[in-house]
Formats: sequence, structure tokens, C-alpha cells
Amino acid sequence: MQTPGTAREKELRRRLAVERVKEGWSTNDVADFLDVNIRSVQRWVKAEREGGSAALAAKPYPGHPKLTPRQAAIVIEWLKHNPREFGFVTELWTAKRVASLIEQRFGVVFHPHYVNAWLTRRKITPQKPERVPRERSQQKIDDWLAQDWPRIKKKERNASPPGIH
Repeated sequence: MQTPGTAREKELRRRLAVERVKEGWSTNDVADFLDVNIRSVQRWVKAEREGGSAALAAKPYPGHPKLTPRQAAIVIEWLKHNPREFGFVTELWTAKRVASLIEQRFGVVFHPHYVNAWLTRRKITPQKPERVPRERSQQKIDDWLAQDWPRIKKKERNASPPGIH
């Protein structure tokens, strides 16, 4: 089971454990005091003995790559541009495309599902472009609204209510 705390807190816990053992505490007493497994205390003592103080330093979590705040801002900025500018064939941003671009540019590998959740936490939700028929003519729509629609509405108002003749 993973011990709770930040990387910095875990480092301090390791350093305290090794310090106490050096002061003469038994590894069992140190483990009880810090509420950790005795094997962990033994491993920390061995690591410090073989690698010095640096062996107890906080380490990034393997398998949990992170983007720096600057990189995250760059990713958000990408989304303001057309995906075609980045070599994609359509104008649709997908989590898979964003993940691919992050890997290409920063060497950080994310699963598309994680990218989707990451974007959602930043209030960026999936968007699909509005489909517009090729034959759509805004001029014809405006003409219809200006000429035909008022005529249709006028006929509707002039019609007598059902059942009354």
C-alpha cells in the first residue's frame, strides 16, 4: 500500500527514519513511530548507506508524467488554432490528436482518456463543428424569412378558428 503524503513529505519521513536509526532507535521502533513497514525503514537505511543522502531525495512518480505549467499553457493555446496547422487532415480537435501532439512536442505520453479528463478540468469540453450543408444559401434563407414567412404567418392569423364557419 502506498504511504500517504506528497513526495516532499515522504522524503522527510525517509530522512527522519534514517536519522532515528543512526541515533540508536531500532528499525522496529522507527517503523512503529512513523506507521510504516519495517522493511521500508530497512530499505531506506540501506539506500542511504549505499547512495548517501541523495538516495533519500524526493523522486517524481514513475508512470505519472506531468506537463510543466508552461507546457500546459502551450497545449491550451494549440486549441485556439485549426488542427490543420499542426498537420491533421480535418478541422476537428480530438483527445487522441492532443495526446499525439503532446508526445511529439514534449515527449510526455498520455492516454487520450486522460487528456480528455485533463481538458475537462480546465473547462475545455468536446466540441464538434456545426455541420453546414453545401447547398445552404444564406441569401435564400434571408429572402424566405423576409417574404414568405410573413405571408404564411398572416394567412395563419386570418384563418378562422377550427369549428367556426
